[in-house]
Amino acid sequence: MADTLIIGDGPGGLSAALFLARGEQEVVVIGQDKTAMHFAQLNNYLGISSVHGSEFQRAAREQVQAAGATLRDDRVTDLKATDDGFLATTESGAQVAARYLVLSEGKGPRLAAALGLTANEDGAISVDANSLSAIPNVYVVGRSTRPGRSQAIISAGDGAAAAIDILSRAAGQAVCDWDSP
Repeated sequence: MADTLIIGDGPGGLSAALFLARGEQEVVVIGQDKTAMHFAQLNNYLGISSVHGSEFQRAAREQVQAAGATLRDDRVTDLKATDDGFLATTESGAQVAARYLVLSEGKGPRLAAALGLTANEDGAISVDANSLSAIPNVYVVGRSTRPGRSQAIISAGDGAAAAIDILSRAAGQAVCDWDSP
């Protein structure tokens, strides 16, 4: 069983995966790299003067894998809560179990809906400041939580906040991801 399963491999999902892998969590990311980032030119991402979304995705995926996360090129067809976490089944027939779940589904959160999370009148799934949903151990990041205000850097921040919350809960104390030069 993995510590965390992340469904969706855009900036929110990959950011969560990076922080969790750096925190020595076993992380599995399932996605097909079909994010809207491939149609974007990033000119407003802090620290990057300008980069095409496809190049950003390539670099982010490499960074996440180098940190130790597992990326699976697949699509989740079924997702269920279990007694000790969550179980995802993919198109290829693979099953992935995990204690924590991060959903980064973009504007079509079908798996969140399958778990019982419903969007409000604005089309957003409600979460707290750390992207934790009403379902324990289920985090929703990115465009699913603010469909009309989607930005790569906001989604990445959502993913980072979710990951730090997961790491803090697992440790039983506040965790900070900080490197010294």
